[in-house]
Amino acid sequence: MTRGTARASLPVLDLRRFDANGDERRRFLDELRDAARTYGFFYLTGHGVSDGLIQSALALSRSFFSLPEAQKLEIEMVNSPHFRGYTRPGYEYTRGKQDWREQVDIGAERPALPLDSGAPAWRRLQGPNQWPSALPQLKPTLLEYQDKVTALAIRVLQAFSAALDQPEDAFQPIYAPAPNQLIKIIRYPGRAAGESDQGVGAHKDSGFMAVLLQDQVAGLQVEGEDGWIDAPPIPGSFVINVGEILELASNGYLRANVHRVVSPPAGGDRLSVAFFLGARLDSEVPVLALPPHLAAEARGVTQDPLNPLFREAGRNYLKGRLRSHPDVARRHHADLLEPSDGKPELASAY
Repeated sequence: MTRGTARASLPVLDLRRFDANGDERRRFLDELRDAARTYGFFYLTGHGVSDGLIQSALALSRSFFSLPEAQKLEIEMVNSPHFRGYTRPGYEYTRGKQDWREQVDIGAERPALPLDSGAPAWRRLQGPNQWPSALPQLKPTLLEYQDKVTALAIRVLQAFSAALDQPEDAFQPIYAPAPNQLIKIIRYPGRAAGESDQGVGAHKDSGFMAVLLQDQVAGLQVEGEDGWIDAPPIPGSFVINVGEILELASNGYLRANVHRVVSPPAGGDRLSVAFFLGARLDSEVPVLALPPHLAAEARGVTQDPLNPLFREAGRNYLKGRLRSHPDVARRHHADLLEPSDGKPELASAY
């Protein structure tokens, strides 16, 4: 690792305080604003997602990754023009290096959109998921999980809006009635001491936010001023992190922060379920009119020449997909690729 690990820890917030009255609600919003501005990450408790559903999602994820390779490859992502399905370890890239994780990407279960020569390229992102025939119960469980965590993420988004002195429904025009939804079930195999420890490389997330369910093994690290901050699992919690849409909309007041996952030691593995809430693909991210005392503290949007940000939501998502999955890009979307696109050198994780 290039930097040490900081001793700081991420804050823990209870979402039930958002529904409290008076001073308790105000204190919650102050703490939320501070966590999102300082770290871009926090643990969330009091979220209302049942433990039974959480445990079912984790158990079925484990069952999928235990299938024989041939049954997993039945739904390999390279067969989907919509970037859905299974990815083997080493087939996704971040900053030119292989991410050592296997995963399944599951979006909203919607039909493919008709395409013609004048259709925006982002319309290619919508389409059906791939589901393993060997594990039929995976589909209903993960779609139920997606529904519940989408509702949770929208409630957290309302809290972010209130923390910025905006109406709670400030972002509804760019996500309703069909937000961009993505679940990743992820397994990080253990690596020997002499191998790369890049489970997933340092990156930021697009969209409004990520809602991360961790099993029992640590590995997530968040960039801090003095090094990487460990974010080990806390039972009964999710990890929430700010995405690039919130950074764009708040002119950098909220922080989409860099994070990574370090592979577990050889002989073990790490399991997680990540959910990403994004804007509608046909929407454009606005700039919120923050009150003067908040606007004065806005830091502006982070500029990364290797990862330009676009306010057109569909364009931004498509860019990330093409870069992170060059095999899918080359097979299905070669007509969209510039000389530098679809290559690992510019890949960034989603």
